[in-house]
Amino acid sequence: MTAVQIDAKGLHYTPLNQKIRAAVANGAHEIVIDHVLGQRFIGDGLRGDGVTITVNGVPGGDLGMFMSGPTIVVNGNAEHAPGNTMDSGTIVIHGSAGDAVAHSMRGGRVFVRDNIGYRGGIHMKQYMEKRPILVVGGAARAFLGEYMAGGLLVVLGVSGDPPITERGLGSGIHGGEIFVRGSVDEMYLGVGARQVAATDAEKKMIEPVIRDFARRFGIDAEPLLASGYTRIIPASARPFANKYTWE
Repeated sequence: MTAVQIDAKGLHYTPLNQKIRAAVANGAHEIVIDHVLGQRFIGDGLRGDGVTITVNGVPGGDLGMFMSGPTIVVNGNAEHAPGNTMDSGTIVIHGSAGDAVAHSMRGGRVFVRDNIGYRGGIHMKQYMEKRPILVVGGAARAFLGEYMAGGLLVVLGVSGDPPITERGLGSGIHGGEIFVRGSVDEMYLGVGARQVAATDAEKKMIEPVIRDFARRFGIDAEPLLASGYTRIIPASARPFANKYTWE
């Protein structure tokens, strides 16, 4: 078995996910799910490199949570927390996504073509060779990268609108880095975050990520690569040290 088609119309998320797991267990490398409308937990905990799940519709929360290896392509928007605690693999969303995108993500890549909601990239983390990556093509709402402990977050503002217009950017960040295309008003920075202009070497570092994003959505990468970027990094490894009492 290499390809499986599943009709999710009117199907509760539990039997839908049972069908997905059964297909993977039986050796399917390509799974296409049609008429998805809010079903949660699609692809959660799945393992297996070389498995691609195409979701036609709007998946519910926690898409790809704890996933390790597969690729999920969403032809539509996604609800909250796609990529939650994802270990490895790729999620590609041809639309916008809700709040807490890539929540606690610890590996792999999440690409969102358009906008995301609040607290994107909250508590992203990394360990040794695992470095999670979240790229947002449009804009992000407040508290992007909150409590970020590792990884890479890139916001491109491809639509022409400012990528950051709300407060709390990098609030409590103590690891990892956020790249925002263009400039960022100081008033939007969160507690414990500071901004610097990205150097040519740093822009070179994120170039492969931007090219990968552009390729997946059929976007010309060159204008993105030619732009200036603001880099958001921790002001301290312990941004809330003064909140604790030590004996």
